[in-house]
Amino acid sequence: MKLTIVLAVAAVAASLIAPAFAQTVEVKDAWVRTSVPGQKGTGAFMKITARDGARLVSASSPVAGITEVHEMKMDGDVMKMRAVEGGLELPAGKTVELKPGGFHVMLMDLKVALPKDTTVPVTLVFKDARGFESRMELKLPVGTAAPQHKH
Repeated sequence: MKLTIVLAVAAVAASLIAPAFAQTVEVKDAWVRTSVPGQKGTGAFMKITARDGARLVSASSPVAGITEVHEMKMDGDVMKMRAVEGGLELPAGKTVELKPGGFHVMLMDLKVALPKDTTVPVTLVFKDARGFESRMELKLPVGTAAPQHKH
């Protein structure tokens, strides 16, 4: 009986901590590049700021069989793309931009085409310095370029 109560209290405490942590991470200007029928992959791009520092450790989307945090960089004359091992570092208070030609969320083994002016659900998973994980559910607009904000 006591173990059940302890586990219940721990579960409640964890559920209260995760939302508080999620509020310390801000995602702006997020979008997914369009795809056509038969295309197997595309990218998601955004600006992420973690107030207290964190890591973007994984991502998922129901439109893709595989979703990974990737880095694209030039190695001499060869463009290389690879998964970021251990997650993408988000230094405290600094905005990290995921953009074409750099860090991005790669959506692979696409299950459907992603036409312009639709939205794609994407879940981001963050881990803070203490090892607490939190999830952020997003609905990203699909386009050919980053959304333009009217001021």
